[in-house]
Amino acid sequence: MTESSAFRTDRYELTMVDAAIQSGTADRECLFEAFARRLPDGRRYGIVAGTGRLLELIRDFRFTDAELTWLRDNHVVRTPTLDWLADYSFRGNIWGYQEGEAYFPGSPLFSVEGSFADAVVLETVVLSVLNYDSAVASAAARMVSVSLGRPIAEMGSRRTSEYAAVAAARAAYIAGFASTSNLEAGRSWGIPTMGTAAHSFTLLHDSETDAFEAQVAAFGSSTTLLVDTYDIRSGIDTAVAVAGTGLGSIRIDSGDLPTVVAGARAQLDSLGAVNTHITVTSDLDEYSIAALSASPVDAFGVGTSLVTGSGAPAAGMVYKLVAHRDDTGEWVSVAKTSAAKISVGGLKRAVRRLDASGTARAEVVLVGGDPADTTEPAEETGRDRVLLVPLVTDGVIDERYLGAAGTERARLHHASVMRELPIEAFRLGRGEPVIPTLYEHR
Repeated sequence: MTESSAFRTDRYELTMVDAAIQSGTADRECLFEAFARRLPDGRRYGIVAGTGRLLELIRDFRFTDAELTWLRDNHVVRTPTLDWLADYSFRGNIWGYQEGEAYFPGSPLFSVEGSFADAVVLETVVLSVLNYDSAVASAAARMVSVSLGRPIAEMGSRRTSEYAAVAAARAAYIAGFASTSNLEAGRSWGIPTMGTAAHSFTLLHDSETDAFEAQVAAFGSSTTLLVDTYDIRSGIDTAVAVAGTGLGSIRIDSGDLPTVVAGARAQLDSLGAVNTHITVTSDLDEYSIAALSASPVDAFGVGTSLVTGSGAPAAGMVYKLVAHRDDTGEWVSVAKTSAAKISVGGLKRAVRRLDASGTARAEVVLVGGDPADTTEPAEETGRDRVLLVPLVTDGVIDERYLGAAGTERARLHHASVMRELPIEAFRLGRGEPVIPTLYEHR
C-alpha cells in the first residue's frame, strides 16, 4: 500500500478548511500560486526542481483511517471536516513551469486551481518540496556551469536527512550532475550511481598496498583508488604499482587542491599512467570548482555545499491565493499588501521573451491571462516561449512528468533552458537577476 502523504502538512491547513466548511466558503473556486518574490541574495537565476516528486505526493495525498483517527482523537477538526477529508483527493487543475526550467522573481511557478479547501491543504507540501529541491538544483546548476563539462557526482547523503538526501540527488541530476552515491535515488529515479571506497577501507588493512590490492581484486584496475589516507605522493606510487598504468582513476580528498592536483598529474604521467583520471572531493562548492578550472581535474564530487543549497538552503518560495470567483462566477483578483511581502494578484500566464538569436531577454508575466491558454504571438524581433504547462487536469496527473522518465525529461529540458540564458547568468559574482520580470496586464 502506498504511504499517505497527507500528514506532510501543517495543522493550520486543516483548521482553515474546518472554518471554511463551517462558514460556507470551502467550495469557493480559487487560484493559488507558488512563486519567489526574490532570488537568494546575489543569485542571477533559479532552477525549478521537485515537480515530479510533488505530483506523486499530491497523488498520494489521501486521509486514511490512521490519519482520520489521529485527527479525531486529538480534536484537530470537527466531524463534518473529518467526513470531507475522508473523501479527499485533489480534483482541480495545476499548471506549472516544467521541471528544470529557469525562474526569476515573480515567476508563477506552480498554479493550483480548485475549491479553497482542495487547494489550501496542499500549501505545505508544495512549498516543502519546491523550496528545497529548487534550492539544491539552483546551486547544482551554478556548479555545473563552471565545471567546463567535467562530470560532477552528488555525494551529500550524510550531510542532510535521509529523505532530503534522495531529493537532493534527484534535483542535482536534473541540473546536470552526472551521478549520485545514493542508492535510493538510483532505484527511485533512475539516476546513475557511483562509489568505491572510503578512508576506512584503507585503514582496515595492514597497509595501503593491501587495501589497494583488495580493491583492485574486487573491481579491476579501472576502479578509483583513494590516495590521500596517508601521503598523496606515496599513495599514487602505490596505486600505480598495484593497478598498473591502466588504473582508472585516483581520488584526492584533501590538501591545497590546485597545487596537489598539478603535482598528481605530473606524477601519474611520469609513471606512465597518462590516462588515469583525477577526481577531487574536498568540501567543494561552485567557487572552488571554478578555481580549479585550469587544473587537470577530470571529475568532481560534491556533498555538503550542494545539499545545503550552497548558502541558500531554501528558495524562498511562497504559496498565495491570487484570485477567487465571486457569487456571480467572475474571477476577483486578491493580493497581500504587507510591507516587503507584496504579491501580484490575478490569473496569470508567463512567457520567456527571446531575441532573434534565441537568447532570453525578459520574463513576461501576463496578468489577467488564463493559465490554460498556451498561445502567445511572437514579437517581430524574436519569439515568446510559453512557460506554463498543464500538470494536472481535473485531478488527473500528466504521467509524463513522473518517475525515472519524468526525471530524465526534466534533465533534458534543463539543458536546453541553460542554452537560452545570457552569458552574464554564469558569473559567480553577486548580481541582480540576469533578465527582468515584466508584468503586462491584459
